[in-house]
Amino acid sequence: MTAFLAQEIELSRRHEDILGRRAALLQQMENQYKDQKNKKKDYTVLADGAQKRNAKLIEDMQAMTDRLKARPLLHPDVVNLETRYWASVEEKIPEWEQFLLGKIQPPVDARKQVRQKGTSKDNQQSNRIGLPPRSGSMSVS
Repeated sequence: MTAFLAQEIELSRRHEDILGRRAALLQQMENQYKDQKNKKKDYTVLADGAQKRNAKLIEDMQAMTDRLKARPLLHPDVVNLETRYWASVEEKIPEWEQFLLGKIQPPVDARKQVRQKGTSKDNQQSNRIGLPPRSGSMSVS
């Protein structure tokens, strides 16, 4: 009978231990559920805010589009000049890209143009005051 009593006490202790772990797990699950509920609420608030911002951006874009459509068109010669300008810029980008990134010296053509502009100015100034042009600074056109 004492064996049964010892076994009963052991089973009772194990039962209490299992109930304690069950209660702890239930508490953890409840906490996780509350956390998920709060996160969902926060995400809902964020999503609503994002949706309002997106609607406002779409509205602004539509208003901008309407204003651009209402704007008078440029003269065809201006459009042609602008198109040619941007085409020439795009054509020169590969030559200037490394220079603009600060990795190399400016392309050789640019340095020659700068020198030619500077020397032609020097020649014009020296001719104005009656001096002959400096040797080596004459530009060939």
